[in-house]
Amino acid sequence: MKFLQRFFASGTLFIWLSGGALACSLLLIGGLLMLIFINGMGYFWQKDLVQLTLNDDTRVLGEIVDTQRIPDTVTADLPDGQSRIQLKVGNRDVYGLDFRWVDEADIAQRDWPKDVIAFERREWGNFYGWVTAVWDGESRLAEGRDIAWEVWYPFLEQAESLHEEIHHIESDVIGAINADMERARLSLKTLELKGDISQDSADSLQQDIQQREAAYQEQIQRLVGLYERLNRYRVTLMDVTGKEKTFPVGGLVRAWRPNSMSVWDKTTMYVENFWNVLSDEPREANTEGGIFPAIFGTVMMVLVMSVVVVPFGVLAAVYLKEYAKQGLLTRMIRIAVNNLAGVPSIVFGVFGLGFFVYAVGGSIDQLFFSASLPNPTFGTGGMLWASLTLALMTVPVVIVATEEGLSAVPREYREGSLGLGATKFESLMRVVLPCAMPGILTGLILAVSRATGEVAPLMLTGVVKLAPALPLDGQFPFIHLDRKFMHLGFHIYDVGFQSPNVEAAKPMVYVTTLVLVLVVLLLNMTAIALRTRMRKRYAGASV
Repeated sequence: MKFLQRFFASGTLFIWLSGGALACSLLLIGGLLMLIFINGMGYFWQKDLVQLTLNDDTRVLGEIVDTQRIPDTVTADLPDGQSRIQLKVGNRDVYGLDFRWVDEADIAQRDWPKDVIAFERREWGNFYGWVTAVWDGESRLAEGRDIAWEVWYPFLEQAESLHEEIHHIESDVIGAINADMERARLSLKTLELKGDISQDSADSLQQDIQQREAAYQEQIQRLVGLYERLNRYRVTLMDVTGKEKTFPVGGLVRAWRPNSMSVWDKTTMYVENFWNVLSDEPREANTEGGIFPAIFGTVMMVLVMSVVVVPFGVLAAVYLKEYAKQGLLTRMIRIAVNNLAGVPSIVFGVFGLGFFVYAVGGSIDQLFFSASLPNPTFGTGGMLWASLTLALMTVPVVIVATEEGLSAVPREYREGSLGLGATKFESLMRVVLPCAMPGILTGLILAVSRATGEVAPLMLTGVVKLAPALPLDGQFPFIHLDRKFMHLGFHIYDVGFQSPNVEAAKPMVYVTTLVLVLVVLLLNMTAIALRTRMRKRYAGASV
């Protein structure tokens, strides 16, 4: 009995319980990260294509995705039960589905044909099969399943170059023309609203608009010619069942023979796939292509939020700690700040929509962008309002962390600075705040970690499924905080829960989740590196 009393009194039990709880938490977190990493990175590896011949002579071609045991199939003859495999058969426009389950008991033969080709298309997902004909307009250039790779593959490379030229014209050239035309139109409307427009000014602006329209029509004609060249060459593809379908070469992204590729070839393609996902734009309702706009929007939103939240959080903490008289009012403010940190994020989203978007943004449109009305400029969701909403949501974290950092600065530092003749403000700026900088950066790390993964407030204040343009480009004023943007967290929600093809979207969910974790890690590592540097510089402070 005395032994148990001494044991409980020593606190050893609680130490072991705390250690066990920490170990379990780390194992759960590690398991989750490992699951995301395996499924996310496995998406980029190209698997071989297997051709199954079933007992009824039906043939199925695809890559093996999963293997499952069929429930209630355990018998005395089959103690392990029967199993089935899931194949990604592609050819969605032919079969109406991307995946198919096949019972292993129904498989009569498995083959891995060396000449089978996998095609990545801009629409309808992948196609698995063979090239049986190549067309130049209505003229047939080649025919037969044994058409050499060298006959039609140069057309695919040419189509990729045409796509790049078309994208440049549509996004850069025509985008710049439309921006200049819109500025001229708004200038004309602004002068008309003010009532002080002269005939010469009106004629000059009208002439400018007409010149832009002529340049726009010229680029449209150029695009028509490029699209005609893009759709000139076509290929007829045949699937494993013998069904044929003809596609413009411009509708294909790339092609490869997975069963003939070496490990080195697959490794090279693995790196290319990873880079394409990071650098390309999304396709097929965000289930294919890349996620670059979402990565860019997430990082830029966090940077804008950090620029806003750190000054306000630090100023509030400095006032509460260094200048405010400690009393009932100060304690009430601290309680309010702590309670603000526990408010659900969707509430901040509603506040951001009502205050920032409708009230502030609507007022800005009335004062400075009246010529654009009724089309709102800042009176709708955008990068700026989403960043301010997240800054408001995370400012309590920065305030609390900054106060802790200020409290950790030794009192002797303040007294020594004041004793040397410095004012309170000079002591604060040159002694106290630099020594408290590690604590401030800790608050920034926590704010970034919370804000990066938030989705609910962004759905109300500016995030969209697909943004037509990035918030940063080469057109004046270069940074467009009024534009809507894409976000990795919302991309996960959209692909995982709003996609009509859940099975096809599942790999992209893991990939986007992995990238989101990497982005959060990169942002936090940057802040941690700055904090470590500040700690080394001011090692005398107990921070």
